[in-house]
Amino acid sequence: MNHNLEGKIAVITGGGGGIGSAVAESLGARGAKVALCGGNNLAKLEATAAKVTASGGEAYLLPGNLMEDSFTTNCIEQIASHFGGIDYLINNAGMALSCPFEETTMEQFDQILRLNTRVPYQLCQKVLPYLRKSQSAEIINISSVVGHLGYPLQSAYAASKHAIIGFSKSLANEVYNEGIRVHTICPGGVFTDMVKIARPDLSSEGMIMPQDIANIVLFFLENHGNAVVDEICVHRAGKEPFAY
Repeated sequence: MNHNLEGKIAVITGGGGGIGSAVAESLGARGAKVALCGGNNLAKLEATAAKVTASGGEAYLLPGNLMEDSFTTNCIEQIASHFGGIDYLINNAGMALSCPFEETTMEQFDQILRLNTRVPYQLCQKVLPYLRKSQSAEIINISSVVGHLGYPLQSAYAASKHAIIGFSKSLANEVYNEGIRVHTICPGGVFTDMVKIARPDLSSEGMIMPQDIANIVLFFLENHGNAVVDEICVHRAGKEPFAY
């Protein structure tokens, strides 16, 4: 079933570039209203907002530091007040770290767990009262294949991405009787600035593109029927099947 996204209200974190920008533009092209939540690079956020508007959607910028509780606890309410509700939450903001296990500091560990896991956890809590009022309520958490695997030099990143899958599974089971769907997408190497940090050994050749992930987000949102996909794992075409 092709679900109409026109007029639907989506909250996206990490919307300044990469996957978030591609998702925002794709939703705008289907007439959605997009809130770009968090991020302090105003130029990047404005560039994404311009793409959303040019594609036919409506954009709302809410820049700020997602790792500050004062911002995270209030941004959902501000977005709902601006648009009159919320239908979708797409937790995409994240950070990577390539560092040997023994050299990873507790400060680095705390920072990556805060942004990659605690922030989406908080936003999911805050958005639920609004999703309960929607007939199309969906949460999409962007994890990683590292949420299933354990690459060398990525212990903190792997911990954060395993954690987001774990809480997504639990949340999905708590809210499915209320008609709220919770999905995870676990991409392999996507050609973004972050992958250059997580996997400096990779080149751009053969990488997954941000639009590939945006297309999967659209698949979840547009196919709001009786068949439900909980999780999609995505690997580069150059990798053998089921080996991320």
